[in-house]
Amino acid sequence: MASKKREIQLQAVVNSQSLWDEMLQNKGLTVIDVYQAWCGPCKAMQTLFRKLKNELNEDEILHFVVAEADSVVTLQPFRDKCEPVFLFSVNGKIISKIKGANAPLVNQKIINLINEERKIAAGEMARPQYPEILFVDSDTEEAGEAPYESAEQICSIAIIKPDAVITRKDREIKEKIIKAGFVIEAEDKRVLTEEQVRDFYSRIADEPEFEDFVRFMTSGLSYILVIAPGNERQPPWEETEANPETEPKEPSEDQEETATAMKTKWESLQECLERQHISHFCDVEDNTTDVNKFIDIFFPNFKNMKSIKLERIMALLRPDLFQQRKEDVLDIIQDEGFKILMQRQIVLSEVEAQTLCKKYENEVYFGSLIENMTSGPSLALVLLRDNGLQHWKELIGPSTVEEAKKNLPESLCAQFAMGSLPINQLYGSDSLEAAEKEILHFFPPQNTLAVIKPHVTHQEREEILSLIKEAGFDITQVKEMLLTEERAEKIYFKIKGKDFYKDVLAVLSEGPSMVMVLTKWNAVSEWRRLMGPTDPEEAKLLSPDSIRAQFGRSILKNAVHGSSNTYEAMETINRLFEEFVSENPEEN
Repeated sequence: MASKKREIQLQAVVNSQSLWDEMLQNKGLTVIDVYQAWCGPCKAMQTLFRKLKNELNEDEILHFVVAEADSVVTLQPFRDKCEPVFLFSVNGKIISKIKGANAPLVNQKIINLINEERKIAAGEMARPQYPEILFVDSDTEEAGEAPYESAEQICSIAIIKPDAVITRKDREIKEKIIKAGFVIEAEDKRVLTEEQVRDFYSRIADEPEFEDFVRFMTSGLSYILVIAPGNERQPPWEETEANPETEPKEPSEDQEETATAMKTKWESLQECLERQHISHFCDVEDNTTDVNKFIDIFFPNFKNMKSIKLERIMALLRPDLFQQRKEDVLDIIQDEGFKILMQRQIVLSEVEAQTLCKKYENEVYFGSLIENMTSGPSLALVLLRDNGLQHWKELIGPSTVEEAKKNLPESLCAQFAMGSLPINQLYGSDSLEAAEKEILHFFPPQNTLAVIKPHVTHQEREEILSLIKEAGFDITQVKEMLLTEERAEKIYFKIKGKDFYKDVLAVLSEGPSMVMVLTKWNAVSEWRRLMGPTDPEEAKLLSPDSIRAQFGRSILKNAVHGSSNTYEAMETINRLFEEFVSENPEEN
């Protein structure tokens, strides 16, 4: 029986220095699997390479090679290594290397480099000046002189558009991205400038409706995301026997099914969005050069941000501790690096007390505990800190005083033991998911309207927005608009008949105002506190850190405006943001 015709060899074999030198003459991108003679090339990646070769269809500028480290002098530093190494050569220059059979990472690198080659060939971009990777021995490598590229370095930038944000589809989009195995490394919600939109979307600048698109993209809030492949997307690496001279056997039916299943794990972010039918709400840039540029623009402190894992949790001081030693506890909380985002006194209902004390429900003192928890006010806190959940658990210690005094006498449980109840006087969320539910329950979000007036400079506006975010507000919606008399009436309807109303209209007509919906627990009063007194001179005396004290010029030009009460806030928001949907169902 005649054998099946052999397909064209996928990977060229390089097992001598002369073949290595010849390989460096390749035009375009060459992907090199560096292997040891005793273990052979990495077969686990060959399905991916075959897929890319077929899909990209760039035989002139995409080449795959297996290179035996033991037989090539240049590859001496890679000898006696058990983990696969992939090198990337562009026109004979080694510009990148990846350690391990990380399919998503290798896949993204190949696609990015081929897209660059296509753009260069079409005259759409200049060739990037990549530094050449130098091969060093293992000791120098461990010292950090020749770092490997990691998954953290291969990211995409995604922009969720204003129409998705205003209808609250952004949360659904982010959840789908995470469920698909991607990691959101950084995110920010902002109104894009015209310059940023033109830069990010330069590839479609020649389209006839581009100017309308620019106006749309600058009309409201967008979400900017830095997204990386997650570790769970990485298919397992399988060791193989040495056979560098021949093409690997064709995959069996089982292997083909596995490869098909893996294809979803290897899909790009764009493919993921298209598969889930949400790509029209979210645009992606995954060219490495452009991604790095936009990370610098949108997230200038990205490297520092990645090393910090800020977590928001809920904490609670039980009634006895709150009444007797509240200030001592609050001092320790701040000394430990926690930021108190929100706090409120609350008398727990019996159901709330039973929920927070569930771990004690089988104890003989459970009834007395619930009675104590509902006897007076507790202090609920929302805390923010790097690795906040774990640090709070370690700080407060065990759930019972007996265990704390025996094993962790320095814990807050042991330090603040009091009364007849043998339990920890402090409570903390069990998980980040539980924390978000508890915060939503005890600190239900409220919306208020905020306006930054026309006389505020661009730099001052940025500083005000920073103060708003630092105060724990979520900027839920934004519109930059000229407040004409008709629009101004929707905000200032309470003073329409006042003698000074025409002066207010004159100030608002000087240029566009930034109109926002701010969301936070107790948002109306918290925003009024942050604004400060109406008269900037009075604000400087009574509330020197307030916005009006810092940026106000006169009573009329006092920088910002806010709603007086919740009814006024919702009335005004509904008039100016017809599409707005509140997170708090009671406000809808």
